[in-house]
Amino acid sequence: MTETSTFDAGPDFVQSLARGLAVITAFSAEAPSMTLTEVAARTDLTRATTRRFLLTLEQLGYVRSDAKTFSLTPRVLELGYSYLSGLGLADVISPHLARLSADLAESASAAVLDAGDIVYIARAAGRKIMQVQITVGTRFPASATSLGRVLLAALPETDAAAHITASSPHALTRFTKTSLDELLTELQEVRRSGHALVDQELELGLRSLAMPIRDSRGTVVAAVNVSTGASGPVADTLAAILPALSEAVLQIEADLATLPR
Repeated sequence: MTETSTFDAGPDFVQSLARGLAVITAFSAEAPSMTLTEVAARTDLTRATTRRFLLTLEQLGYVRSDAKTFSLTPRVLELGYSYLSGLGLADVISPHLARLSADLAESASAAVLDAGDIVYIARAAGRKIMQVQITVGTRFPASATSLGRVLLAALPETDAAAHITASSPHALTRFTKTSLDELLTELQEVRRSGHALVDQELELGLRSLAMPIRDSRGTVVAAVNVSTGASGPVADTLAAILPALSEAVLQIEADLATLPR
């Protein structure tokens, strides 16, 4: 298979786009970081062509380099969201959110990470406890939300720190954590416990509990949370919500495992 024959598909075929996508999809769980030579070998492109595409993707923020190897950045989630939506991620999650919301009489949501923000992809509204109206596509700072902290915790710490720093955290309430060190400590606790609880950091009177959603390969592809009022001890919120949330996550992951990769 040669560089020209691989992408020879007629006059309407955009060869440069195909080559760029080939470079992106060359990376995988088995090869998350590769040299220029390795990427060229995987894509059947020349080193010169591969280098141009990698440097372009690096300037666009989809690839990073340490001078020896290249790897994808979390920004590819912008592309992955469209892919996952095509596979019905939101459709799979939505019925479970509806049941979870009905069982707890609270709002339940799902989101993905987009740079320093979360983007809502599904929601089941319960009792109204937030001033801001949340719909699919609503964005919030990841560092101030339980959904965002779950998603940030799934990243390597250096990537999570870069996202937090780039988003310039600022106080949304008097309880909002904005220090990078404090937020990284929070993420360590999320990794340890498997869930994130945020108490009145996004909005006064609002407490939320989130857990990650993993695909069949164990990759975190989204997060699900339940929002409730910030009354009573945090331990009571955990006891009331965590079992139902955990069961919903297991059911969602079981359904996602049936989707084609």
